[in-house]
Amino acid sequence: MDADVPGTVLKRERTRDAVLELIESRSPGDAIPSERALCTLLGVSRPTVRAAVDELVAAGLLVREHGRGMFVAPAKITQELVAGDRSLTVPQASGAWSSRLLEFTTLQAGARVGRKLRMSPAAEIVYVARLRLVDGAPMAIEHLHIRAELVPGLSAQELESGDLYEHLRATHGVHVHEAVQAIEPTVVTRAEAGLLDVPELSPALLFERLTSDTTGRPVEYVHSLYRGDRYRIVSRLALGPAADIAPDREGHHPGIPPGDFAHGDAIASSTRGDIQAGA
Repeated sequence: MDADVPGTVLKRERTRDAVLELIESRSPGDAIPSERALCTLLGVSRPTVRAAVDELVAAGLLVREHGRGMFVAPAKITQELVAGDRSLTVPQASGAWSSRLLEFTTLQAGARVGRKLRMSPAAEIVYVARLRLVDGAPMAIEHLHIRAELVPGLSAQELESGDLYEHLRATHGVHVHEAVQAIEPTVVTRAEAGLLDVPELSPALLFERLTSDTTGRPVEYVHSLYRGDRYRIVSRLALGPAADIAPDREGHHPGIPPGDFAHGDAIASSTRGDIQAGA
């Protein structure tokens, strides 16, 4: 690497790219050279190397272990979004997804959730909190709010099996049709950090989703918090005409664990700042 590249920003960017190339040539858990060794290898100052490494640690690509060194971080869970003509088709997210139930109860909707679901604040909802895991590692915290009238007899076991929408369809004739979802950056609280096994105020992705049936009636409001260091969204944009390809309707919509929308109901995606009830 050229040590005489003018400009601190450009020098740091090239240092970051060089370290990133080292990361990409190794496997998760492999060590990379120390900061001192990187200074010699790349021909730059210690502050420049440290700034680049700090950025890669914050991005979840490197892990520092006190007294041991620096290591390639575990691979991120990648969710690809693909634009279709009528709906958003989403390939399967990587990893083996599972969940752990944190809370399961029936309570009054309250003002905010009542507005989302277009129901009285005094009406009952089923509230569910669950920790989502990928290959056994915590990945997200989900908070589900479901109209209680639609799911009489819903059990925790039924929910954990991933059969909620099948239960709605088969038992109650409720056909989930559309989900309007917003995504925005946030940070985790101390309690959330403990569940996700990350430091307090770590970056995260907040998903909010309002699910409606074929009549436009809101069925479920969900907000989920995904680890920013382990989860990323990739968009594939169509910039020109293409041959007709039958959409693959299997997979994990971001914020929707595998098993949800498993029967191919259409999904609409939103990048607006909030979710509009009944959208």
